[in-house]
Amino acid sequence: MNTASVLIVDDEPDIRALVEITLSRMGLRTHAAATLAEARKCLAAQPFDVCITDMRLPDGSGIALVAEIQQRWPQTPVAVITAYGNAEAAVESLKAGAFDFVSKPVDVSVLRKLVDTALKLRGSERRDDTSTLLGEHESIRQLRALIQRLARSQAPVHISGESGTGKELVARLIHSSGPRASGPFVAINCGAIPTELMESEFFGHLKGSFTGAYRDKPGLFQTAEGGTLFLDEVAELPMHMQVKLLRALQERRVRPVGAETEVPVNVRVISATHRDLAELVQRGQFRQDLFYRLDVITVRTPPLRERPDDIPLLARHILRRIAREAGLENVPELDERAMSALQQYPFPGNVRELENILERAVTLCDGTSIRTADLQLRASVATSAHTGLEQQIEDMERQAIREALRKTRYNKTRAAELLGMSFRSLRYRIKKLGLDQE
Repeated sequence: MNTASVLIVDDEPDIRALVEITLSRMGLRTHAAATLAEARKCLAAQPFDVCITDMRLPDGSGIALVAEIQQRWPQTPVAVITAYGNAEAAVESLKAGAFDFVSKPVDVSVLRKLVDTALKLRGSERRDDTSTLLGEHESIRQLRALIQRLARSQAPVHISGESGTGKELVARLIHSSGPRASGPFVAINCGAIPTELMESEFFGHLKGSFTGAYRDKPGLFQTAEGGTLFLDEVAELPMHMQVKLLRALQERRVRPVGAETEVPVNVRVISATHRDLAELVQRGQFRQDLFYRLDVITVRTPPLRERPDDIPLLARHILRRIAREAGLENVPELDERAMSALQQYPFPGNVRELENILERAVTLCDGTSIRTADLQLRASVATSAHTGLEQQIEDMERQAIREALRKTRYNKTRAAELLGMSFRSLRYRIKKLGLDQE
């Protein structure tokens, strides 16, 4: 592979020299320019694998160079050097299409990691994993295209959408389609962490830093090093953690509980929530400065009711998966009326609810044909992704199956007869409800 070349655009000789020396030691070829005009001449004369530009130049703004490279040489990632603490400039550069940014004074270790990540884009497009985002509706087509564009950036992304629309799937696709694909993808539901453990979970702790800290433990940021940290339901973070998260994003450093020094981290953060963050900011329930840093680029996952024509494709895919997991010889199919009923149903729980409905229908159907009655849509109208009714139904099923098994001394064939279902359906429900682990 040919040695990569990097264009460095900065009017300060000391910074140019620092960046050139650092990149030369990485085995890279460097070219320097002090102005926009010089940079344009260099770009016109030869291709570059990476460009690093200062925000302020004698004859213009680095943002203008970012936009020009995006338009004329879109395969060249551009990183922007910003003044220390200038969060607005960093966000502005990312929104303009910059790959990433580095603050003055330039941290050599941060610069190396940034360039190394950018060079992973060199030579070819990243693999396209977006085929797992099923659907032919225009909103899904646009979403797949947007994921590919975002994969080439390190800008923070905020994914908004109703529960069950696939926000985590989108985050995983952005990760797996980009230069961090070989790094870890760490997902956490912010609403599921006890408040008193949040700081330790996010930033780690040292042995003896508090009661119960029997050993050093890395936090989520350290675990996601070199990869992506997905913060689901980020709106659930309490105010004190919002402050600490903002600092981690700005400084790219974290301080483990009990530590005296900070640890540098190289992590891309993607957040998501089903709530309206902008509205929460207006109500004083979410910090505006954190919102500004997380919501650099917004991605919306469309609800299922907006794309009913995609339901047949999704249903067939889900039914094939259910059959495979249940060990069924034949994949159940929806009859014409059942499919029509699904396409007219509003799906408050979106794709996740469609999965729940079809799993239940496979259990209830007679043979391999699923009818409208098997879908139990009337019972599902009141449910969404996480309603108590869905849990109550599963609890009732577990109890009925346990009782039938007890009465038949765990003869599954007789238990299935007692329950009025096929042996195949009973075996699937036992596995689905976790009864095979009891």
